[in-house]
Amino acid sequence: MKEDSIPKTAFHTHEGHYEYLMMPFGLMNAPATFQAVMNDIFRPLLRKSVVIFFDDILVYSPTWETHLSYLKKVFQILHSNLLVLNSQKCSFGQSKVEYLGHIISYHGVSMDPSKIQAVQNWPQPTSIKGLRGFLGLTGYYRKFIRQYGSIARPLTDLTKKNAFLWSDQAQVSFDQVKQPLITAPVLTLPDFTQPFVIECDASDRGIGAVLMQQHKPIAFFSKGLSDRNLAKSAYDREMMALVLAVQHWRQYLLGTQFVVYIDQKSIKFLLQQRVTTPDQQNWVAKLLGYDFEILYKPGRSNRAADALSRQAEGGQCATLESGPVWIQGAKLVAEAQADPGIQQLMQKYSTDPSKYRGYSLKQGVLFFKNRLVIANNSKYIPTLLHEFHTIAIGGHSGYYRTYHRIAANLFWPGMTSTVKEFVKACELFGRTYL
Repeated sequence: MKEDSIPKTAFHTHEGHYEYLMMPFGLMNAPATFQAVMNDIFRPLLRKSVVIFFDDILVYSPTWETHLSYLKKVFQILHSNLLVLNSQKCSFGQSKVEYLGHIISYHGVSMDPSKIQAVQNWPQPTSIKGLRGFLGLTGYYRKFIRQYGSIARPLTDLTKKNAFLWSDQAQVSFDQVKQPLITAPVLTLPDFTQPFVIECDASDRGIGAVLMQQHKPIAFFSKGLSDRNLAKSAYDREMMALVLAVQHWRQYLLGTQFVVYIDQKSIKFLLQQRVTTPDQQNWVAKLLGYDFEILYKPGRSNRAADALSRQAEGGQCATLESGPVWIQGAKLVAEAQADPGIQQLMQKYSTDPSKYRGYSLKQGVLFFKNRLVIANNSKYIPTLLHEFHTIAIGGHSGYYRTYHRIAANLFWPGMTSTVKEFVKACELFGRTYL
C-alpha cells in the first residue's frame, strides 16, 4: 500500500485499531487495480511470452532456451517492482499446465479433468440455486460444446422467476449437457499466420458457430434465442448468427481476412443487397471494418455449426385447378364432414361440450374459435401452405405471419409445427423479413 493510502483501509475491532500495509483483495477496486499494475509492468512481454490473470502468471515459449530467457525477464520485472512469488504455488519447465480451469499443452486446450468429473457426478438440481451452480460451471466451458445454448435452453428457462419445475424435458437437457462436456474435443490454439474460418447457423431454438483453422476447431459459440427473436425470419436469424459470431471473436478477426460459411444462400450477397429493416441496418453496421468473404455451404455439409435439419429438396406443392383453396370453402367443408376423426370429435363435443372449450357446431360443421376445423392429413394443407407463404400473397414471410394468415380462418391439430416445418424448409424464405 502507498503511505498515503494506508489510513483509508483502517478498521477497528474489540482488540484495537488496524490498518492494511498490503493491499487486500477485499477492497472493491483492488482486483482491477492489481490487474492494471500487472498489465503495466509486464507490458513488453504480454501476449508475446506471458499471459496474466491477476496473480496467475503463465510463461510460454517454443524452446527450452527461449523459455529460460523469458523466465529471467519475468523474475527481473518482479524483483524491480518488489513483487514476491510463493514457491509452493509455482511450477517450472512444464509441457502441460493447468491454467484457469483449462489444461494447456502442445496439442491445444482441453477441459480440466477434475471439472469434468464434477459435472459427471452432479446430482439432479432441486432448487434454482443448485441449477444456477450447474449452469455456471458448464457455461464456463461452453466454448468446448457445440450448440450449448440450444441444448441448455430448457434449463435456462427454469431459472426465470417462479419457473422452476423439474420435468422430463429438463432431465433430458440435463443429461445432454453432461454428455458433450465429458467427450469435449481438444481445441487448437489460434495461429495468426493462417486464415480464420467461421461456420455459423441458426436453428429453431438458437444460433451456433465454430471458429476454425485448417479444419480444426478453435472455439464454439452458441446462444439460445428469446421468443421474440425466434419469431424472426430465417434470414434475420442467420444474419444474427453471423454478426454475433464475428463480434464474439473480434479479438481474432480484426485486422485479418477471414471466410464465413453459411447455409442461407441469399446472405452470400449481404453487402450488395438493399437493407430493409432497422435490425438489418444495425447488424450490417456492426460488420463494418472487418475484411471477410461470405460463402454458401449447404446445410447437410455444415455440420460443425449444427445446421438446421432440412427436408428433401425439389418437392412441389400441389396446385388447384382454379382459384385459391381458401376461397373454395365448400371443398374444405365437404372434406371435413367426411373425415372420421372430425366426426368422432363432433360426437364427443356434442356429448360433453364443457370438455372441449373453444369448439362449436354451426349447421353440422365443427369450428374452433370460429375457425373451420380440418383434418391434419387434409390433402389441401400443402396447397394452403403454398398459397399463404410461397406465392405473391404470402411473399415468403416468416412463420409468424404465415401462421396468422392461415389461422384467421382455419385450424387443424398440429398446425403450429406443420407451418414451422414448411417455412423452415423454404429455400427463398430468407430473402424476406417478418
